[in-house]
Amino acid sequence: MTRKNKGEVWMRIPVFIISGIILYVWGFFIFCFAIAQFVLILLKGKREKELLKMSNIYLVQLHIFIRYVTFLSDKRPFPFGELEKEIKKEK
Repeated sequence: MTRKNKGEVWMRIPVFIISGIILYVWGFFIFCFAIAQFVLILLKGKREKELLKMSNIYLVQLHIFIRYVTFLSDKRPFPFGELEKEIKKEK
């Protein structure tokens, strides 16, 4: 293992902690949005597009985070990388 690789492994610890906290808090709000979406569907009979967009962005970020901390990818999650809005294939 090269020195650069070891540095990348150690960098995953603060990325895991900071991104994990952000995603945990964000997940709470997404849960609240899911409940609101459920109520809105019952009352209005249709889904709220903005809540769907926010939920999708959260799920994309969670996907990037899990791939990063399990060493499947070197692409860093938010806030250390771009805020992706959709899943893109990595090369």
